[in-house]
Amino acid sequence: MADQAISSGWRGWIESVGDQVIFLSRFFRNLFSGGFEWSEFVRQCYEIGYKSLPLVSITSFIMGLVLILQLRPTLVEFGAESMLPHTLSVAVIREIGPVITAIICAGKIASSIGAELGSMNVTEQITAMEVSGANPVQYLVVTRILATCLMVPLLAMIGDAISLFGGYMALNFTDDISFTLYYTKCIAALDFTDFMPALIKTFFFGFAIGFVGCYKGFSSSKGTESVGVAANSAVVTASLWVFFIDMIVVQITSLLYY
Repeated sequence: MADQAISSGWRGWIESVGDQVIFLSRFFRNLFSGGFEWSEFVRQCYEIGYKSLPLVSITSFIMGLVLILQLRPTLVEFGAESMLPHTLSVAVIREIGPVITAIICAGKIASSIGAELGSMNVTEQITAMEVSGANPVQYLVVTRILATCLMVPLLAMIGDAISLFGGYMALNFTDDISFTLYYTKCIAALDFTDFMPALIKTFFFGFAIGFVGCYKGFSSSKGTESVGVAANSAVVTASLWVFFIDMIVVQITSLLYY
């Protein structure tokens, strides 16, 4: 019985991987076909980017503020209080900012896409589009994935800037440092090799979030409860992919630059 259960689990996992590969190939086939849905793409950019901006901004501000308050006692103990802007900028730009933004987007965007497409699948709206001659993959999937690929990097860059501003506010609770001096120290601590890997991996974060949300929505089974399952599964899977992609990018970056 145990061997059968293990065999069944592996078979289900392999089938799931195969379905995702097929879904990915459908995305790329429709990506380069004619008739791109620009109006839907712009609408998805608004839904994904603009409506996620308040949450990303608040979280990023609190993150920068908390990091300074946590780092300050340790650096003061070693007499390196002047290194606070340097430490914060490197930590935020390289790692914390992009990953935290991607996790927020995975929770908000992937679940939203999974629930929306899942409900359309349950109510057979996707089938109706196919019957009427429309291309649901091009209209629903391509636009959403490209929108996440564009909006997640933008949200990450905005979140990084807001995090540094939050650090400036926290630093002025106890110290008196000018805004110009603070940002001069932050920028001076950064190099081209700090920006580019962080920017590149946010595109992969966005692709993973959009792809997982669309796949979970399209593959949801019939029934109203499958909508909730698709949304929950999209959040969990997208979050895992964010950490997995981040691990790979960090390893590649360390090999290239160090």
